[in-house]
Formats: sequence, structure tokens, C-alpha cells
Amino acid sequence: MEMNQRKMLKVLIVDDEEAYREVLQTILEKKGYETDTAANGKEALEKLKRKNYHLVLTDLMMDEVNGMELLEQIKANYRDTEVIMVTGYGTIQNAVEAMKKGAFTYFIKGHDTEALLIEIQKIERFASLESENEMLRSLRPSIKCMANTKNKKFQKVVEMAEKAAESNINILILGESGVGKEVMADHIHHCSKRKNHGSMAVSCHALSENMLESELFGHEKGSFTGAIERRKGRFEAAHGGTLFLDEIGELSLNTQAKLLRAIETRKIERIGSNKGIDVDFRLICATNRDLHKAVEEGLFREDLFFRISSITIEIPPLRDRKEDIPDLINYFVRASEKEMKKKIHRIEAGVMDFLLTYPYPGNIRELKNIVERLVVLSTEGVIKEAELPEVRRNDEAKMKTTSSIIKPLKDVRKEFEARYIEEVLMLCNQNISEAAKKLHVSRRQLFNKITEYGLK
Repeated sequence: MEMNQRKMLKVLIVDDEEAYREVLQTILEKKGYETDTAANGKEALEKLKRKNYHLVLTDLMMDEVNGMELLEQIKANYRDTEVIMVTGYGTIQNAVEAMKKGAFTYFIKGHDTEALLIEIQKIERFASLESENEMLRSLRPSIKCMANTKNKKFQKVVEMAEKAAESNINILILGESGVGKEVMADHIHHCSKRKNHGSMAVSCHALSENMLESELFGHEKGSFTGAIERRKGRFEAAHGGTLFLDEIGELSLNTQAKLLRAIETRKIERIGSNKGIDVDFRLICATNRDLHKAVEEGLFREDLFFRISSITIEIPPLRDRKEDIPDLINYFVRASEKEMKKKIHRIEAGVMDFLLTYPYPGNIRELKNIVERLVVLSTEGVIKEAELPEVRRNDEAKMKTTSSIIKPLKDVRKEFEARYIEEVLMLCNQNISEAAKKLHVSRRQLFNKITEYGLK
């Protein structure tokens, strides 16, 4: 549940030419996008009913439901889905008309696909920003679960957070990965006087140093390669509202110095500009690192640490507040039903026993992932014990059930590899690129393993 993790862009390719569909699909999948295809507009509409897509890449000229009609249907019923119209030279005028009706842009068949990829990258960036806002909206029920916690220790933590929210004091949120630090940050924002203004989130771990500075401070057109337009940073976007910096412990010392100056002066400068810009923001930071130790090791500035930690809030791990697990299970089941367009009528007793007793080393994020998996694998509205992920069971339970079974060594190796890959994916919030980097394998190798072991 950590915020600002990159989600794989989901693209639906619609074209009545099979060869062209396959070419586009190969190109996009090599770039790491998740793709599906449809041979015509009618088939595309059926797929849109069953799955949410960030982008539909559609041919203009098709039988039955053409590209223009498909565009109109998408804009009427799937407002968050972008459309890029694919056209030939003879129908460019129609493609321009499509843009007036809401298409993101158009692409001419035969042109260099690099131009198409640039446009898709823009949509990816917009989708990333929107997913953060969508996550905050979708988390409202779980924020309610947090505020209405049944755990006495956590009740005191929430009470402290709500009192701190009444001021503009800087807040540092501590806790293990997956405990809900971003949810707490959003709860603080919505308990504050700034609730009617924006809440902007940045993951300091997900971006390179240069990209992070551009994300925070913005940049002027031409200030570096790829800066094709002026862009406001998150400090400006959070003006009047809240800026949430997740994984603050991952900042480089150089960026720490610039952040400290912005906090102290309440002014920032866009990259490529010397003009100071006044910013009014409430700062909330979060980390799962020991910042005291990082300060001692010279990896984190002591003056910045004191600036960001006027109030420190530590969220206990889920294993220490099991009273809240039933409400969280119910919320994630309901949310998964909506996302996957399925209805759950019953959960077998063995499943609930497991969900209520499992220690959740990955905390709320792991609970969410397990529930989503169970909803995906459910049949006829029933979540069955047979679909429980064996890799989540504790070692003692495994020994009781498997001690009398001897398996070939290659099968045991595969089981261990599948279990380990799934754990790493969970820790990386299902970010395949990040997981591949940590595992020291290529993204394609990891994707093949995921497919082989049925982990998607």
C-alpha cells in the first residue's frame, strides 16, 4: 500500500489487421507495458467491460464499430481511459476530429513508432499521478478502519496524529514497510485545515536523484535533455496543501541539502531558473529506516532530521494489532470485488482461520495482496481454502502437512524459487522492474518466471 509505486500501464490494442496488432503488441511489451488485443471495436467494448485499461490504441477504420464510435463509447463510459487513434495518411483529418472528441492524440501508420512511445510515456506519467489520487480516494474506507482501530496502542497513535494535524508542524511517520504510512499521512491531511487543498505524494526511493529533483522542484523548458516544456514540481503543486515524502531516508545528501533549504525558506527554484517561488505546504515524511543510525553513519543530515521530526509517529506492525484484521479483510474483499468485477458470497472457514492468524511480515500490503489473489481465484463467488497460497503458511504448519512427502529435488527448488520471487514482488509492491533489479536478473527473465509459476 505504499504510495507512488509505478503501476504497469495497461494497453488495449484494437486493429482489424492481425499482423499490425502483433507488431504493436511486441513493441509495447518489450517496453514493459501490459497489453491485450481486439480485432474490432465490438470485441474491444467486451474487453473493456471485464478489465480496466489506461489506454486504448485503436485503428480508425474498422467494420461494425469503427474507431470514432469506439472513442465515443469509451469517453461516455470509461472516462479515465485515454485513446490514441491510429490512422493512415488519407484519414488524418478524421483523426484530428477524434482529438476534438477526446482522443489523447493520433499516430500515423508507417511512421517511426518512437513517436508513439513518447506519447504513451506521457499517458503513463499522467496515469501514475492519477493513480496516486485514485489510491487516496479508494483508501478512504481503510482510513476509517485506521481511525476506528480496536487496538489500544494504535488508538493512542491515531489520537496523537489527529492532534498534530491541527497545527502546521512537520511530522515524521515511522514503521515497517507496508504498515500504512501513506494512509496515516492522508488521514492527517484530511484532519487538517488544509484538507480542501491538494495532498501530493512523492516516493524518494522510486526515482533517480536527477528525476527526483525535477519531480520536487519542477523545471524550465530546455533545462536538460528531455525537458520539452515547463513543468511545476510537487512543492508548487502542494501549495496550500500537504506534501508527503515517502522513504525520506533514501535521499542523497545533495538532495537533502536542497530539501532543507526549501523547508527553512519556504521558497524553491525550478531547475534551470534562478527565480525564487514562494510555496506554502505542510510537510509529512515517512521511512522504514533507522534515521538515528543513518545520522550517525553520515548518511542523513542531522539538521534535516530535526526539521522533519517535530512530531514523530510510529505505526505498529499488523501482527501487533490483530483486532483490526477482520475489518481490513472485509474492506479489501469489497475493494477487490469492485476492481475485478466479481462478487464474493462466501469465504470458507479455513480461509478465515488462516487470514486471522497469519503473522503478515509484509503487513497491510501483504494482507491486501493475499485477499486480491483469493478473489481472483474464487469460483462461483466462493473463496476456497484450496486456493490459499502455501507460501504464506508458517514453517510449522508446512512440516505437519509435508513431512511424510518426499519430492524430487528439482520440484523443491522450483517451489522455493516461486516462493522467493513472490516475496520479493510483494516487497517491491509488484513492480517487476524493481524486483528484477534486486534479484540481479533481466526483466524478461523475471517475467518468464512469473508466467511459469503462475504468479500473475
